[in-house]
Amino acid sequence: MVGGGALLAGLQNPNLIQAHSKTLLPPSLFTDNKLSFFSSQSLKVQKQSHFASLKTCAVEFTSAVSNGPSPLADIDWDNLGFGFLPTDFMYMMKCAQGETFCDGELQRFGNIELSPSAGILNYGQGLFEGLKAYKTEDGNVLLFRPEENGERLSLGAERMCMPSPSVEQFVKAVKETVLANERWIPPPGKGSLYIRPLLMGSGSVLGLAPAPEYTFMIYVSPVGNYFKEGLSPINLIVETEMHRATPGGTGGVKTIGNYAAVLKAQSAAKAKGYSDVLYLDSIEKKYLEEVSSCNVFVVKGNVISTPAIKGTILPGITRKSIIDVARSLGFQAEERKVTVDELLDADEVFVTGTAVVVSPVGSITYFGKRVSYGSSGVGVVTQQLYSALTRLQMGLEEDNMNWIVKLK
Repeated sequence: MVGGGALLAGLQNPNLIQAHSKTLLPPSLFTDNKLSFFSSQSLKVQKQSHFASLKTCAVEFTSAVSNGPSPLADIDWDNLGFGFLPTDFMYMMKCAQGETFCDGELQRFGNIELSPSAGILNYGQGLFEGLKAYKTEDGNVLLFRPEENGERLSLGAERMCMPSPSVEQFVKAVKETVLANERWIPPPGKGSLYIRPLLMGSGSVLGLAPAPEYTFMIYVSPVGNYFKEGLSPINLIVETEMHRATPGGTGGVKTIGNYAAVLKAQSAAKAKGYSDVLYLDSIEKKYLEEVSSCNVFVVKGNVISTPAIKGTILPGITRKSIIDVARSLGFQAEERKVTVDELLDADEVFVTGTAVVVSPVGSITYFGKRVSYGSSGVGVVTQQLYSALTRLQMGLEEDNMNWIVKLK
């Protein structure tokens, strides 16, 4: 049996994990203050090749469903916001430039070590994804379209000159990470487990070039509503000077730099009492692009319109799903150029994203002019789409779209 101190050190540092074929890690070793890992789950550590080859060991995660559900973490589920809470485990795998990722490993959640000259730190060579897991009343765990995130990561990696895990590896890693942290999934109706995959250039590079080594990792955190307003309407301001993305840039992939670029405008908007910022195109400055971290939709009668994907707008998975849901409900959903004038004349406006899901917009401010939408809170169309999508995500409606992945 592996010694407890050496094992924990290895779990905190993948370099230290050596070959312990088919060793069962006892739950008692995973106790850290109030954080513990329960006996309904186990880790099997299989043989690892030497780290110099940049291939990490494969860790097979198994969940003994027959033992019953894992006890919940001891947190206030009724007051869960959208903030980071450390959980039990994270997932990691590495590969060299020009090679392919092999199977990764689950390890104890903790800080990671990077060289000061890592590509991610010096040249921003990194991508991230976001998706959620939900707990159902019968104890099942659901994922929503994880393969779409895997495909988007792969496309983004090509743009950023990085290797990426296959879609199959991505989905497998997500499943393992979620099940390893099952006790952190909020009870039904209390929130979700936010899943954050990261792909980054972790190898050292001084001159401008792709990094020689790459790390893919996943961590998770239980979350509530992204906006403090919850499903209540949010208030946006249209940004006319700063731009989120430009043609030919990286606005169409989920690279880290896209988000750093919006912080100044977003911080200024929040200081004035707005919820977030809506950006315009950088050429004509009259067509809608997206909000800082979500896509935007305008409703006029039976027509629901959203800016077309043209390289400067992130192809959101919730965006894509809402278009399909809207069409299934009989709405005319269009992807096209949408002007500010159409925005100001809309019946309803809402935004979509993994974090926000579907959030109604109560007002838009443009050049000092404030336009409000409705007087009774959430618009009828927005509410209908929100309910249809969230009931599907939470397993409350039959999945006719074949979007839900059940983990048990």
